[in-house]
Amino acid sequence: MNVIPGTAVGAARRFAGGAALLLRGIGLYVRSPGLMLLGVVPALISGALFLAAYATLLFFVGDLAAAVTPFADDWSAAARSVVRVIAALAFLGLGGLLMVLTFTAVTLVVGDPFYEKISERVEERYGGTPDSVEVPFWPSLRRSIADSLRLMALAVLIGIPLFVAGFIPLVGQTVVPVIGAAVGGWLLAVELVGAPFYRRGKRLPDRRAALKADRPTALGFGVAVFVCFLIPLGAVLLMPAAVAGAALLARRSLGQPITED
Repeated sequence: MNVIPGTAVGAARRFAGGAALLLRGIGLYVRSPGLMLLGVVPALISGALFLAAYATLLFFVGDLAAAVTPFADDWSAAARSVVRVIAALAFLGLGGLLMVLTFTAVTLVVGDPFYEKISERVEERYGGTPDSVEVPFWPSLRRSIADSLRLMALAVLIGIPLFVAGFIPLVGQTVVPVIGAAVGGWLLAVELVGAPFYRRGKRLPDRRAALKADRPTALGFGVAVFVCFLIPLGAVLLMPAAVAGAALLARRSLGQPITED
């Protein structure tokens, strides 16, 4: 049976195809271990800092849950425990979303020379960048930081209502995490394709427009990266592979080949 583009089945297939781009990035990682291992170094540094920050959140999450639920102080012990467990899960979910996105933004800035080289190598493997422009390092870094801050601000704006929705029984523990993964995945995809788009003289609005043209593929890639980054050490070990996969996603979104001759 032919699948009509835009149907649920077609979207699901494109979503799976986007997730497969991360697997292809991992394959490139394995075939070029020397270059890819350099990309682990900045991720390891950032990862240690963010792991410490999340551990701090875990330590204080009970106090935070109590602080935002003073109305439950006079409830029965069982009811109070339930509402504060829900509050704690909401804090941990919001913290996880912001941690993954902030980790990615900071690591890309810290390891810019390494990740730029990884991205370039991937593009060279599939035909290069015919429309590349010369981008000086410092202006490129400033633009990268500015665009990352915009994406982070958007994540906070979306994360706050998700945090509030996390208090809704059942919905907060089922629907909200799925929405959070989708939002986080989309923002990760937009963030990670930055280097290939900068090489072409394109900015954040260009990234958004190109990825929106095939949103299921971008979401498939981004959600796969988001879920892997939530696994302990996953963000550190897979950051170079995510950069490699993002180069493929950028080429695909711009209509350029992602198969070798």
